[in-house]
Amino acid sequence: MAALAGCVTTTEPPRPGQPAPSGVQRKAPSVPTAADKQRFEQVVRAVEPVAERACRQRTRGNNCDFRIVVDARPNQPSNAYQTVDRSGRPVLAFTLALIADVRNRDEMAFVMSHEAAHHIRGHLQRTQVNAQTGALILGGLAALTGAGSGAVQEAANLGGSVGARSYSKEFELEADALGTVIAKQAGFDPVRGAQFFTQIPDPGDRFLGTHPPNAKRLETVKRVNAGL
Repeated sequence: MAALAGCVTTTEPPRPGQPAPSGVQRKAPSVPTAADKQRFEQVVRAVEPVAERACRQRTRGNNCDFRIVVDARPNQPSNAYQTVDRSGRPVLAFTLALIADVRNRDEMAFVMSHEAAHHIRGHLQRTQVNAQTGALILGGLAALTGAGSGAVQEAANLGGSVGARSYSKEFELEADALGTVIAKQAGFDPVRGAQFFTQIPDPGDRFLGTHPPNAKRLETVKRVNAGL
């Protein structure tokens, strides 16, 4: 499952080719307790049918049969992501560390609803299209200048990376907005749930960053919730 959308992570991975900042020690991933696992299962039972109903109402021809799984690979950081399996079924995956790090059912429900919203909004496919477009544009420009095959491939790779990041902040805010609706309809408090962002290092408003500032995300959740 190489294609991912909507990562919600409490650690900011280094960019390709960039080492982790010197002197920074990352904490060992948390381990969920039996109570944490029970809370996760309860939230799955509440959110899954609501997310699937929202998917059917807002899309045509989409596979809305969500498969919610635990990414049980050892030493994975706190993270959640949306992808699809080989049959095209949407998958929402949560690492053990994230299941341990959420502080209440509302936070777990909001993260889960946010990831489901990425699928409903088609962000995975839209990101892939943007990446392909960027690769074609920069690769084509390099070819027109007479660059060698290696330089053309390097330009295409750069264009793909830029294209994939072009609208990622907007996609995150779209998922926050729809995730607010799903979490609310499932019986949870999305504003309280969005406090999970306070555990995530604030990415600020970096050029070509993948996530918007935490304050903007919280503002989006509060605004949408107020209108429900």
